[in-house]
Amino acid sequence: MTPEKIALVRSSWQQVLPIKDTAAHLFYGQLFERDPSLRSLFKGDMAEQGRKLMAMINTVVVSLDNLAPVLGAVEDLGRRHVAYGVTEAHYDTVGNALIWTLGKGLGEHFTPAVQAAWAEAYDTLASAMKQAATAAA
Repeated sequence: MTPEKIALVRSSWQQVLPIKDTAAHLFYGQLFERDPSLRSLFKGDMAEQGRKLMAMINTVVVSLDNLAPVLGAVEDLGRRHVAYGVTEAHYDTVGNALIWTLGKGLGEHFTPAVQAAWAEAYDTLASAMKQAATAAA
């Protein structure tokens, strides 16, 4: 990612952090609306799941200019997701739900440039997760 795109993701993320619990709730609501079958993949407390999601996104956002230290954890997550029943198609649904959530949370600040930067960041991480999942299968 270019430094400009990293800056867009980071600055917009700072606007999401104060509403992170709401953002997590919106995200999972949108995810399950887009694909109701995904609901069965989540067994635990959804508030806790939302906190984990927001923490993981924060870690990635902070590390965008040097992903090497977090790629191992991201790949491990991809491998674990295979056991949960996650398929490659689910990554598109998650990405679309994430972009939708960011659009809702950021409102007018969710410009086309911000959207493109987030899409690139998500694609980078999702690709690493999918490659690790494929290798594990």
